[in-house]
Amino acid sequence: MIKVLANDGISQSGIDALQSKGFEVITEKVAQENLIAHINSEKIEVLLVRSATTAREELIDSCKSLKIIGRGGVGMDNIDVSYARNKGLEVYNTPAASSASVAELVFAHLFGMVRFLYESNRQMPLEGDSNFKELKKAYARGRELAGKTLGIIGFGRIGKEVAKRAIGLGMNVLAHDKFTTEANITLNFFNGDKKTFTVETTSLENVLENSDFVTLHVPKTGDKAVIGAEEIGLMKTGAGIVNTARGGVIDEDALMFSLDKGKLAYAALDVFNNEPNPSIHLMMHNSLSLTPHIGAATEEAQDRIGAELAEKIITFFKK
Repeated sequence: MIKVLANDGISQSGIDALQSKGFEVITEKVAQENLIAHINSEKIEVLLVRSATTAREELIDSCKSLKIIGRGGVGMDNIDVSYARNKGLEVYNTPAASSASVAELVFAHLFGMVRFLYESNRQMPLEGDSNFKELKKAYARGRELAGKTLGIIGFGRIGKEVAKRAIGLGMNVLAHDKFTTEANITLNFFNGDKKTFTVETTSLENVLENSDFVTLHVPKTGDKAVIGAEEIGLMKTGAGIVNTARGGVIDEDALMFSLDKGKLAYAALDVFNNEPNPSIHLMMHNSLSLTPHIGAATEEAQDRIGAELAEKIITFFKK
């Protein structure tokens, strides 16, 4: 029986699909330091991870039984992908399965930012019964997203899903991507109607200078942040920024400085430089909307991820 270790979990739909084809699915978490020994002792052939477990060269070299490493999600920076493939392993991810979930989190943050929900939700339990009128006054200067310009940096699957929602809200969309010059964005409506919009990409500078809000959907490459002090300097005074991509894509120190000085009015982070121990200064900052890397963490996305990984594993072993 082929053994699959889903070390960071897998949806029930994925488990059911694999078990129906005779696979043994193990979901008990194995600590990273014990992972090599466990894989070898149990002769695991498939290792499935999310972001918590890493699969580096040592593991790849040491675990001769492994045939597949699967990543439930988009980014594979916790896997030495090229090395694994050069060693003859299959490496899979699920780039499309969580796009809608991440896009919806972007707008959860955007709505929360412009109506100060991130701060009022902290203060209402503390002062709502004794300081109601003052809190109402403090949070009564919200803004609408409709009619504003959303800059999307990285116009792949997730960026396009974000664009769909922005267009549906009546926002103007500016997009930047190193590899895409234009994309067709199709909105599917409740009654079966469809409407397609063509979005042409533009320079990073144009996006930054002309957007009311900016959202990032690019991988981290190298040590330099995509958005640092120089890039923030190009943005509108009073603009907002959202990062649901990867920690390090935004220079966190430059971000906090810009919020303190009033250059940026809003910021939201789902990912951090030093996960799972982000900076306490970030955690305590009053102008930040924060979530603990949950962009892909919806029930619907996890069902799609599990089903997609199961399908790829089943297909591989049918060869």
